[in-house]
Amino acid sequence: MADPAVPDGSPPKRSATHGLRALIGARVKVFLREPAVIFWVFAFPALLALALGLAFRDQPPEPARVGVATDRVTTASDARVMAILEASDAISLEKKDRATLEERLRKGGIDILVDWNASNADLTPVFDYHFDAQRAEGRLARLVVDDVVQAGLGRRDVAELRERTDMPRGARYIDFLMPGLIAMNLMSSALWGVGYGMVQERSKKLMRRFATTPLSKTEFLGSYVISRLMFLAVEVAFLIGFGALVFDVTIQGNVALFFLVSLVGVLSFTGFAVLCAARTASVEVVSGFINALTLPMWLLSGTFFSYERFPEALHPLIQLLPLTALNDALRAITNDGAGLLGVAPQLAVLAGWGLLTFFIGVRLFRWK
Repeated sequence: MADPAVPDGSPPKRSATHGLRALIGARVKVFLREPAVIFWVFAFPALLALALGLAFRDQPPEPARVGVATDRVTTASDARVMAILEASDAISLEKKDRATLEERLRKGGIDILVDWNASNADLTPVFDYHFDAQRAEGRLARLVVDDVVQAGLGRRDVAELRERTDMPRGARYIDFLMPGLIAMNLMSSALWGVGYGMVQERSKKLMRRFATTPLSKTEFLGSYVISRLMFLAVEVAFLIGFGALVFDVTIQGNVALFFLVSLVGVLSFTGFAVLCAARTASVEVVSGFINALTLPMWLLSGTFFSYERFPEALHPLIQLLPLTALNDALRAITNDGAGLLGVAPQLAVLAGWGLLTFFIGVRLFRWK
C-alpha cells in the first residue's frame, strides 16, 4: 500500500543524517545492555581509586619493621640495646630465629635486620644493618634504627629540629592519582569501546551489510565517535564526584576546561582505536594491538607514579605520548588551577595524535 504522504507510492525520502542517528542510537543501546562495559567504565576506576586512596591515605607514618635474632641478647650491653629498640614507637620489633628473619627480609616481611656486637675495647656496640638498598622502606628503616639507637646510647643533638607533615590540597598522592585514573579510563574505554567493537562487527560479517547501505565510511566511524562522546560527561562527572566525595579531591581550575581536555583526549584515543581496527578482522589481533598501545603508556606516562623517575633523556619522548599529555593537562587543571594557555602544549599533542591517527584510519578502513 502506498504511503499516503507520497502520492506516487515511492519510498519516503529520509534526511542524510537519518542513518547516522539510527546507528548512534543502536550503539548507545548496545552499550547500556552490557553490564561488563558499565563495570569497566564506571565501577572499576572507582574501585581502583578507593583501593589506592586507602593504601596511600593521610595517616601517621608506619613504624619501621625491624628484625632482631632471638639469640642476640647475651650481655648487659646487648640487653640495653634491645631495651632501646623495644621502647621506640618508631620501630615495630620482630624477634625470631636468624634464618626466619633472613627469609622475611628476602620476601619483604621486614625492612631491616639488625645485629651488633660489643667486642671492641670500650664495649660500645658495633651495629650491622642488613637491608635492600633498592627498597625505600629499607633505606628509611636504616635511618630510623640509627637515630633511635644513637639517641638511646647518649648522642647529643646540637641542632633543634622541627617537622611539618601536613600537605596542602593538591599535593597529596590521591590528588596526583585521581586525574591519572580518569585519563587512563578515558583511554581504555575509547580504545576498547571503539576498536574492539568495530572488529567484532567485522568478524560477525555485520560490516558487509553496512557496506550495502548509503552510509559512508565517515558516517559509520562517526557513529562510534559520537556514541562514545555521549557518555563522556557522565563518566567524567561520576569520577570527579567520587573523588570529591570520598577523598575530598576538588578541581582547583576551570571545570569546563577539565571537560574540554577530557573531550580532546577521548577524540585522540578514538583515532588510535579507528587505526587499530581499520582492517583487522580478528578480535585476538585487535586485542594485541590495543594492549601494545596501552601497557607501555600505563608504565611510562605517569598514571600511578611520576614519569620523572625515568632517565631525564627520555622525558621529551614520554611527554609526546598522548596519555602523558592527558595526565599532565588534567593534573595541571586539578591541582594547579592551570588555564587554557597552561595546558595548550598538551592539547596540541592530543589533537595532533587524534588528527593523524583518525586520518590514516579512515584511509585504511575496509568494510570487509
